[in-house]
Amino acid sequence: MKLKSGIVFIVIVFSTCLAFAQRDVDFQPKALEKTLQKSGIETLSGVQEMKITDPASGDINGKYFLVTENNENAYRYIYVGRVNSCRAGGCSVVHESLTTLDSEYFDYYILFDENKTVRDVKVYNYQATHGHEITAKGWLKQFIGFNGSGSLKVDKNIDAISGATISVYAITADVENKTALLKNLQL
Repeated sequence: MKLKSGIVFIVIVFSTCLAFAQRDVDFQPKALEKTLQKSGIETLSGVQEMKITDPASGDINGKYFLVTENNENAYRYIYVGRVNSCRAGGCSVVHESLTTLDSEYFDYYILFDENKTVRDVKVYNYQATHGHEITAKGWLKQFIGFNGSGSLKVDKNIDAISGATISVYAITADVENKTALLKNLQL
């Protein structure tokens, strides 16, 4: 009987891990395609991947793209990536048997103009238990116009959201980091 219940427990743990396993980032989300089509870019064939690594970490958790097709909204660069954040309770909370479940994530993209200024930000895949408020278009508008010349500070130039503290700080830091990385490129 103990063997049978042990096998059932292992199957449940394995199934749970599979259910919560992080999928790969979708670098061609439908939301991005729709946004680009509205700006005059009919297909993603007018967009090519740029090979960029972060000098500090050696790599980034996303990809940059160069828009090669003419478009009326002048989107020139795109960043599509994932932000890993902590579960409610903080990063120090360790799940003893399911260590893969101690972080959450969301996928988003940033559209930049030819001056490497943020023109749009959209969260298209939110896989966290708290903080969905950061997906609101009205809240994300705060990043529009950011060009990396200053800094983004929650409660100063970025509004905090009660119940979404972790997500707010995570996306704010990531937008600032990805803008700075793009800005420092000599293209």
